[in-house]
Amino acid sequence: MDKKRVTYLNFPKILDERGNLSFFESNKLIPFEIKRVYWIYDVPGGEQRGGHAFKSQNEVIIALSGSFDIVVNNGVSNEKYSLNRSYNGLYVPSKTWRHLENFSTNSLALIVTDTLYDEEDYIRSNTTFTAQL
Repeated sequence: MDKKRVTYLNFPKILDERGNLSFFESNKLIPFEIKRVYWIYDVPGGEQRGGHAFKSQNEVIIALSGSFDIVVNNGVSNEKYSLNRSYNGLYVPSKTWRHLENFSTNSLALIVTDTLYDEEDYIRSNTTFTAQL
């Protein structure tokens, strides 16, 4: 896997008549050691989340429930990725501008990262982001 490119990830899917199970592990199915986990939920219709890049943080975003789109920008072009299965994720490397949009009702986005929270790691201005490329 190219750790500098946005990449879809597929997690194992264990089928069982009692309910299915999927999982991921640090440094195996997730391409880094997990340092932080957070989730986004109850997003009102039409709202977006994100709208920033990270200087060093890499992340994997998973739709545990429902669906949403992730729009990423590498400084040249936008690309949209849709997540709607809990056994798929999207790896988003550092220095990638991204926002989440088009949340379905009761959607739940799970984000795992390779850093602890650090406000200094955020690039919150798109102008600053494109100037650093």
